[in-house]
Amino acid sequence: MIKISYKVINNHINYVEIKGHAGYADSGFDIVCASVSSIVLTTINAIIRFNEDSIKVKEEDGYLLIEILNCTSFSDILMENMIGMLEELSKQYKKYVKIN
Repeated sequence: MIKISYKVINNHINYVEIKGHAGYADSGFDIVCASVSSIVLTTINAIIRFNEDSIKVKEEDGYLLIEILNCTSFSDILMENMIGMLEELSKQYKKYVKIN
């Protein structure tokens, strides 16, 4: 199961932590894992394109930590959109994605 947690400070999503593997299908064929990865990496890359110093990312096998160092309206919109998309995914795949 992929477990996602995030923290809101002063109305900004400042921190997102993603742990685990979906286990929906074998590695390389897991559409749930691929969906989470696509949503998250698209958001990270968009923020980096505008200001690479505003985000810190730590990535290991089965683990991803995103910290927003400088909140802007742009990063807020992207992070809120990312969480919204992940919440929709978790509704469709409750056994494989959980958001706290």
